[in-house]
Amino acid sequence: MITGTPSGFRDILPTEALARERISDTVRHCFSSAGYLPVETPILESREALSRAGRVESPFQLFDADGALLTMRPDNTLPVARLVSTRVASDQLPARLRYAQSVVREESSLKGQPREFTQLGVELVSAAQDGDKAETEVVRLLATVLATLEVPDWRIVLGSVTPLKGLLDVCAPTTAFREEALELVHESDLVTLDELVAGTANLSPEAARAIREVTRMSGGVEVIDRIDDLLTAAGVPPERRGTQELHRLASSVGDLTAAGRVTFDFSIINSFDYYTGIIFKAYAEGIAASLASGGRYDAVLRNLRREGLAACGFALSLERLQEVLGEPGESGVVTPGVRLAERPLRIAVPKGSLKDDTIRVLEAAGLPVEGLRDPGRKLVVREGDYEYVIVRAQDAPIFVGHGGCDCGICGRDSLVEAGLDLLQLVDLGYGRCRFVVAEPAAKEGEAERAYSWRGTVRVATKYPRVTRAYYDRIGQQVDIVTLHGNIELGPIVGMTDRIVDITATGTTLRENDLRIVDDVMECTARFFAGPAAYRCDKRIRDLAARLAEVVGGEQ
Repeated sequence: MITGTPSGFRDILPTEALARERISDTVRHCFSSAGYLPVETPILESREALSRAGRVESPFQLFDADGALLTMRPDNTLPVARLVSTRVASDQLPARLRYAQSVVREESSLKGQPREFTQLGVELVSAAQDGDKAETEVVRLLATVLATLEVPDWRIVLGSVTPLKGLLDVCAPTTAFREEALELVHESDLVTLDELVAGTANLSPEAARAIREVTRMSGGVEVIDRIDDLLTAAGVPPERRGTQELHRLASSVGDLTAAGRVTFDFSIINSFDYYTGIIFKAYAEGIAASLASGGRYDAVLRNLRREGLAACGFALSLERLQEVLGEPGESGVVTPGVRLAERPLRIAVPKGSLKDDTIRVLEAAGLPVEGLRDPGRKLVVREGDYEYVIVRAQDAPIFVGHGGCDCGICGRDSLVEAGLDLLQLVDLGYGRCRFVVAEPAAKEGEAERAYSWRGTVRVATKYPRVTRAYYDRIGQQVDIVTLHGNIELGPIVGMTDRIVDITATGTTLRENDLRIVDDVMECTARFFAGPAAYRCDKRIRDLAARLAEVVGGEQ
């Protein structure tokens, strides 16, 4: 029997290989012309060494014959940083290095994403005092590459981790608050960040406002002054704000900002144990993911015991460049269509129990919704400048995450279960329910006794990600049995100890003699967007602001 490639991996035939070669040659010429020299690193790296350098995302891991834990290269920056820390002497700086190498990341086959893809990138390592120059050089080099490739409607979005980290260092009431806030921003969950801020005592109103607003700041150079004002009011000293460095960078790429090619958007900040200054991403209209990402990562080299160095770089995705340039290939993102200004804003609208309230808030926000009230068998409803895609609530994140829609509405549980890179923007307040842990009242205490000898709890649920996150949070081992209906039967027939499920009134639990053991989380409907769409399309930001006003007026 002849089999194909493993899920997430693929063959590349001559026609496509030639197209990839043309793109790669153009990028390599740009890099070489700027003085960057090639390096190659091994496909297998020591997991210990990479973990010391920084966060290792979704690695493939294996043991070699000597028992050493190895990981397949999950990105190129960490291996190049490891190379610099061990092989490049101080008198060889600045080091301008370029690479064109594949990376491998573990992804669930159910996500439909590639596991292997190719990065074309550069890293510039210099003395710390030259860090500002390095940032400017790298951002300009990315702009040169995008312009040379003639990427349509490209733009570079800039942000920095310094303002938020400085704000939390000065104003966070506890270390736990600081870490939770950074993790929520890393996960792009701005709604839960708002809830954390609102529920925290001894946080000044000025600090609370700054935490909420900094991560939503977007626009031109004026954004830097707005952030500076917020941090000043919160009591953050000038040297902790990072705004002076941002002004210098903005001035050095002033021609690009004036042309609209460089903008600012602080929703892109993430990986706070990795990045130490600016972060940037490159986008093109109509593609559901960034073409390139990069930033300043001095801490990585410090972690590898190289002090006093500045490091900045970026990586382009060859597969996404293929898509945006119209070359054949499959990168797991939707092929770009017409320009944003020439098509309606596409919104994933949930059917079922969330439908009526969704129509209500969209109408209150000024959107035409008449066709949504009774769409018949239509799956897509066009209303003026908007196009509504009618989906099951749990499918809405999939449509947005894979580029089928620009933004959408669904419950928080659906966003958790999807596990995709999405920006959660507004808590809409309706569809309220809660996730609970429950067990048969007649079997009270049996789960604890089973856990004491078995070392794990057996749980039936329709929501494995929600369940896994809860048990990770409380520090218990769990065996999850995923069911698609009547999960109450799991503990009743002795298949599991407990269930994790949604309840609004508790009626179903009581009728089946189940008692609530613990609360997992509360859920309401949320407005969310794809990161690329949000950062490229002002209509989404405007809609988020109008929906927030509607919800605020109803409270």
